[in-house]
Amino acid sequence: MKKTLIYIVFLAITNLNAQEQLTINTSKSEIKWSCDYSFYFNGHYGYVNFQEGYFIKTGDMITSGRFVIDLNTIMATDMEAEGNKNLTAHLKDPDFFDVKKYPKASLVITKVTYHDPTHFEAEANLKIKGIIKPIKFQATVNFEEKTMTTKFKIDRTRWGITYNSTIKDSAISDAIGFEVKISL
Repeated sequence: MKKTLIYIVFLAITNLNAQEQLTINTSKSEIKWSCDYSFYFNGHYGYVNFQEGYFIKTGDMITSGRFVIDLNTIMATDMEAEGNKNLTAHLKDPDFFDVKKYPKASLVITKVTYHDPTHFEAEANLKIKGIIKPIKFQATVNFEEKTMTTKFKIDRTRWGITYNSTIKDSAISDAIGFEVKISL
């Protein structure tokens, strides 16, 4: 009887700490990017797609994750068709993401600190153009709806994306904003 009770307690503790890999639904998940001009009240925006990704869930909490972004899918959507086509091509060339040489970007969540059961701060390593830099962002997770959302900005120059960042009237802001919705 005592061995059975110890075994049941062991199983209960093991299940509490069990890890589960939650694969994202790439067709329902989206990444919207935006970038403004430094001295104008407008800018550009568009989308880029996840190639794959997953969260690790331990108990009732996200504890880590890994995501791959397919930079071949980056597109501008804020102008007329020809303008979007030209900007999309420019974003893919060496001035920006150099997609032929670096077709993928990745984000690996390394630490999660919860503020409450649905809000957390994530520390992650973001890899763009072969350069890995740490970032932090706030996120909201909803396990009932099977979603995670976040908004954050990065300084593009940290990843060697310096095109037109010199201060002048037509300078592009060094900040790139991301609005991310992940569906599981």
